[in-house]
Amino acid sequence: MTSSDLHDFWEIGVKRTREAPCSKALTPSRLPGLDLTLNPYRGCAHGCIYCYAPSLLHLSAKEWSDPLPKRGFIRLLERELPHIKGVIGVGTSTDPYQPMEADLCLTRRALELISKNGLRFCIHTKSDLVTRDIDLIGPNEVGVTVTSLDEVVSRVIEPGAPPPSRRLDALLLLNDAGIHTFVMVGPALSCIEGREEELVGAIAATGTEVLMVDTLRLRPNTGSELADAGVRAAGQATMRRLKLFAKEMGLDYRTAF
Repeated sequence: MTSSDLHDFWEIGVKRTREAPCSKALTPSRLPGLDLTLNPYRGCAHGCIYCYAPSLLHLSAKEWSDPLPKRGFIRLLERELPHIKGVIGVGTSTDPYQPMEADLCLTRRALELISKNGLRFCIHTKSDLVTRDIDLIGPNEVGVTVTSLDEVVSRVIEPGAPPPSRRLDALLLLNDAGIHTFVMVGPALSCIEGREEELVGAIAATGTEVLMVDTLRLRPNTGSELADAGVRAAGQATMRRLKLFAKEMGLDYRTAF
């Protein structure tokens, strides 16, 4: 059942889930290689302490960490798709495969519609749930964020996200299925200092050929949370080592954004 389907049952007494207002399913993108963005949910259950999306969208961290499906999202998308062209970025401000997606399937339904309309898309996620939709992804692209191999650190900085081992396993499955993937080390944090070769090696072992690295963009309140967790932006030496090891292991190293 999708978010919009819930409205159909409202008059017969089925309790409706809380939803976020939504006036458009697709919005123009300023990100390289993407023409439009698609985010089926407002907010994100992953709770990443470095996330800059809440401040960009003028929400508190508490509001952002209580995600909601967008009202009428699939109906809006059905109306908008026949009139657009270009590549759609799926999950540019929030993860399209956060836990509620397992039940609501808004992202899966959106991919079905995008494919039906003959359009290309690029997914970005931290979740291994993306492997559920391998049958729909086909020639399109999937990016998976891996900020650390240390699962203890990951639980602190990304408390609601699947652990890094599951993300790497998902990359293996995606690559085995012939899907083009990339890994985003973003933001690059001090927790990977001294472990650059191990991190790049683990990424290369999945069959992924593209490594993208992004710097930390501090927003209000994120700096103090990172400091409390004992984490800071990675130094330039770490960036150089990531690039060096990527080259040695045959990965295409790119600077994000």
